[in-house]
Formats: sequence, structure tokens, C-alpha cells
Amino acid sequence: MSEITDELLTRFLRYINMPSQSKAGTGTVPSTSSQWNMARLLEAELELLDLEDLHLSDHCVLTGYLPASLPAGFSGKVPKLGFCCHLDTVDVNLNPAVHPHLVKAYPGGDVVLNAEKHLIMQAADHPELAAHMGEDIVFTDGTSVLGADNKAALANVMTLLHTLATHPEIHHGDIYIAFVPDEEVGLQGSKSLELDRFPVDFAYTIDSCEVGEVVYETFNAGSATITIQGVSAHPMNAKGRLVNPTLLAVDFASFFDRKETPECTEGKEGYIWIKTIHSNASQAVIQLAIRDHSKTGYEAKKDAIRQNVQRLQQQEPRATISCSLEDIYGNIADAMTPGNRKAVDFLYEALDELGIAPRTIAMRGGTDGSFLSTRGIFTPNYFTGGLNFHSPYECLPVPSLEKSYNVSLKIVEKVAKEAGV
Repeated sequence: MSEITDELLTRFLRYINMPSQSKAGTGTVPSTSSQWNMARLLEAELELLDLEDLHLSDHCVLTGYLPASLPAGFSGKVPKLGFCCHLDTVDVNLNPAVHPHLVKAYPGGDVVLNAEKHLIMQAADHPELAAHMGEDIVFTDGTSVLGADNKAALANVMTLLHTLATHPEIHHGDIYIAFVPDEEVGLQGSKSLELDRFPVDFAYTIDSCEVGEVVYETFNAGSATITIQGVSAHPMNAKGRLVNPTLLAVDFASFFDRKETPECTEGKEGYIWIKTIHSNASQAVIQLAIRDHSKTGYEAKKDAIRQNVQRLQQQEPRATISCSLEDIYGNIADAMTPGNRKAVDFLYEALDELGIAPRTIAMRGGTDGSFLSTRGIFTPNYFTGGLNFHSPYECLPVPSLEKSYNVSLKIVEKVAKEAGV
């Protein structure tokens, strides 16, 4: 095992052994206290690397930068490069504590995750493992996610910073970091990032799956809340008086095309997802998610929701119906311009030079970069190397993590070279 491989693995195992799940619906950023522990650990490590302007905000956003290391007499301008990673791991009702185990030189076949609980990862159900025979792979014990999403990225960037800080012969411009909480619960951490502390020309997130994956197209995402105030009445004299909000909610749901839902769409097909309906005798509240890669399609879906609200109101004028729409994040590609397109070019050039075949994906989701891009920081994404995110079958082939790190280092070198260093 090389020195870099060992450092990457050591950092990764250290980070995943510190629980930092986020939790939806708390109304606070960060949503959990455990994310503070993760941020403070990283802050202490960054202090040892002599990063400047280190700052841990009231919302648990950790920022700072590694100053440029350039040849004496160099008078050119090297773009300021940023890396954004999230501190939290997803809460999918599994154990928040991670108990990883390393399978060396994976021989193929089934993997016993937890002998005591009889938890086995069946090779027949996970054909992705076959491509990693002979490699060291980190697995869970079957009771939690692994946390490669996004602690593989944290290990990647922290190892990169250590490499640059200890090898002054590797020339680079200013390297900024933003480690943010609560990505898994609506990108709340990146929305709390003070942009003047992340003054980069472009940035990258490292928050995707298999080796070679590149994402610079994501959904446009929004949410809608429909509130239906009915009229309650006792059944003995309800005729002509009762306005049942539950039935009106069902009517509203029926207005939408059943083929434009998550379970019936793929690729770049958008959808409207009726996520929840909560109702009682007097009120119903409907929560919807709106997704589309096309900005035009996204706006059309919002218009469809408004029109269906009007239709329901006309159907039952005695009810009081309101609609609240919120934009959550945008498509990274919509922020790409001739001036910042180079960020994507650097990524593909790095993959080419490293002999890694690109796997370009229009993500049916979003990253912190989806929000940062709407704020003027173009932020494409590339792979961590992890597999089966958000699952007890999540695993991380160690060579894949090293390939992700190699891409990070190559991008840094290419940005400096392009500037004439």
C-alpha cells in the first residue's frame, strides 16, 4: 500500500468513525450537534496544515484557504480554486454509528457483513462488486450506511491539502475549502455559506459514485405546499355543510399525470412527486417535490401546480386553498458560461491524462454545487469511488478513492499550468 493510499484510508476510517448524521425537519443549521464534532476535528487538522483565514461559522460552515505556492518571479494570475464537501451523512433510519470492516484483496462472491446478525451482501444482487475483485474494499457491518457520501470526499481533499502543504515543489494557486453541514436535508449548509469567505473563480464538489462519473447537469428543484382549509361538521347534519379537505386533497392528486412521477421517469425526464398528504377533519396539507433538468420544463410544472390549485378552488369554492412554492436549487449546467466552462474542461483533461474513462451523468438529484452555481460559483462534480450510497450495502473500493484523489491533484496542477506556471 502506497503512502498516499495509506493516508487516504486512514483519514477515511477516522472520519466515518465520527457520527455526523443530519436530520430533516429540525429547523436549525446544523440540524444535529454531531456535525459540530466533525467540523471541529477537521478544523484542528487544517490548523496543522497552516491554512489561512480558517473560520467555523455559527452554522457549522468551515472555510479557509491554502495560499498559493508559485515560482519566484511569477507574475501571472492563477484562478482561485475551491472544493466543497459536506460534513453530514444521510439518516435512513439505520444505526448512526458506523462499524466498518476492510476486506483485503476481495476474492469475489458474497460478503459477510455481520455474522452475528446474519447480514450478507449477495454478489448476485450486487454485480458492481465484480469489477473490484482483488481490491481492498471498505464495507459496513450491515447496520448503517458507510458514510463515503461524503467522507470519502473529505479524506480526498484533506489528503490533497496535506500533499500540497508538504510538497512546495507542486505549484498551485490559492485553494479554498468549504466544508458544509446538512447537504442531505436540502443543501442547507451551502445555503448558509458566506460567499465572501469562498471567493473562488470556480469550484468542485466530490459527491458522486463510481469511478469516472462526472456531473455538471442536475435537476432544477423546488417544492410546493398546498393547504386546504375545509369546513368541519357533525355527520348528523353534514349534508350541504361539510367540506372534506381529505377528499379534496385526493381530488387534487388525481389532477396530475400518473406517468410524470419518480417511479415512472428516468434520465432527463422530470416529475412532480406528491410526497405527503396530512389531513384531519378541517385541514389537509399536501407536500410536493418538483424536478426537471430543463428550466422551461421546471417552470411549466410550477405553472401546472398553480393551475390545478385554481381548478380545485373552482370545484369547491367553499374551501380556502393556498399554494406556496419554493425554489431549492438549480441545474449546474445553466450556470455554465464561456468564461467558466474551463472548469469542466480541466476535469475531462485530468481524467484523460490519468487514463480514467469518463461517465457523464445528468444527475437525477442535486449537489451543493447545484445551489452554489445559482449563486455565481460554477461548481461541477466528480466521483468519490463509493458504491451503493444511502444503503447498508454502501462500500468503498480503496483504489477508487485513490483515483478520485488523483483527479483532484491533477486538476490543481492543470489549473496552474494553464495559467503559465
